[in-house]
Amino acid sequence: MKKKIAIQMDYIESIDFDYDSSFMIANEAQKRGYEIFYYNPKDLFLDGNQLKAKGYFLELSENREKYFNFLTDKIVINLEIFKFVFLRQDPPFNMTYITSTYLLDCLPRSVIVINNPTAVRNATEKIFPINFYQFMPKTIISNDIMELKNFLDNNNDIVIKPLYGNGGEGIFRVNQKNFDEIINNYNFLDLPIVAQKFIPEIKYGDRRIILLDGEYVGSVARIPEEGSIKANFHAGGSAQKTDLVFRDEEIIREVGKELKNKNLFFVGIDIIGEYLTEINVTSPTGIKQINSLNNIKIESIFWDKLEEKYKLV
Repeated sequence: MKKKIAIQMDYIESIDFDYDSSFMIANEAQKRGYEIFYYNPKDLFLDGNQLKAKGYFLELSENREKYFNFLTDKIVINLEIFKFVFLRQDPPFNMTYITSTYLLDCLPRSVIVINNPTAVRNATEKIFPINFYQFMPKTIISNDIMELKNFLDNNNDIVIKPLYGNGGEGIFRVNQKNFDEIINNYNFLDLPIVAQKFIPEIKYGDRRIILLDGEYVGSVARIPEEGSIKANFHAGGSAQKTDLVFRDEEIIREVGKELKNKNLFFVGIDIIGEYLTEINVTSPTGIKQINSLNNIKIESIFWDKLEEKYKLV
């Protein structure tokens, strides 16, 4: 009987081939003999007490000009038939995203969802790090303009970003001169904003550190373009080899234990200088760059650990 996995992700036609970790994980699964069923979040539905999805079995290729091929028409599948379902859609983390985690919670225990949907829902990426506040820069989360202004007055130089954004969108460095202009034109004031004390070490990069089952497997420094504070690859950041520096090992040790406890198997944490800034539990990227800089294959390590954890080897 063929092994089968399902992957819930955004439209495969629009993925960024140079950065997408979902493709790399699925392609490695294919090499190990898994059949791959792909569907979009909008095609997930509950039929009575059975969770189903409309999607396609597909074949992947490392040819960037034609990296996938549908093997079936769009069909309805009961997700109970899969050993693994991968929750891999990108943020924004909104009610659509939250609803999909509730639906995936309806699957029987025989189906392993990576990452655990309950934990993903409860570990909001920019709030979850507060559990490790001893490692964070000074931070406030609020949509009260006066509270944000007071935070700026106390810290002089801050960075603000949307609570549920991704890819470097909506990130600004704010000071006394530009506060009113930026805040008045900010698109996210109906929701809380994350404000953090500016970390000058951003010029040396924002380190994306990949943890699998709570253990360190690789890292990359994302270097912002000259004059920018945005280090995300999607925002123009470039990849540079890095070791574990400053407090990285201490942060990894404390965060990793909690990730393992919560069944958050595949996570990317972000550290600037000595400070933990985010814990990415939805769809972390960076493994292709880490592979290239260190001559490793994190997607292979991913499957080795996953199959060992669930006794499939």
